Amino acid sequence: MNRIKHHVKKGDQVEIISGNYRGSSGRILAVFPGKQRVLVEGVRIIKKHLRKSQDNPSGKIAEREGPIHISNVRLLEREKPEKGAKSEKDKKGKHRPERSEATHK
Repeated sequence: MNRIKHHVKKGDQVEIISGNYRGSSGRILAVFPGKQRVLVEGVRIIKKHLRKSQDNPSGKIAEREGPIHISNVRLLEREKPEKGAKSEKDKKGKHRPERSEATHK
C-alpha cells in the first residue's frame, strides 16, 4: 500500500500562510493525506446544527474545526518525541544477540 508523505504531521505547530485564515497558527489535530487536508486547532471553526436526540434533548449548535488545504500551512515547530520513546530501529527488531564462538564451529 502506498503512503502519501507530506511536510507536516499530527501534533506539529503550523502557521496558515494563505487563504481567509492567513496569519493564524495552531497545532495539527489530524491529517487527511488522500484529500490533502489538515485540521488545525482553533482555525476555521465551523458550526454544525444538531437535531434533538437523547444526547441533546434541546438540540445544539456544535463548533468544530474545518479542514484546510495542506499547501496553505507552513511548519513552525516539529513535535518532539517523548523521552524514552523507541526509535524506528528498536521497533523493527534489528538488534541481534552476539554469537558465541561455540555456536560458530
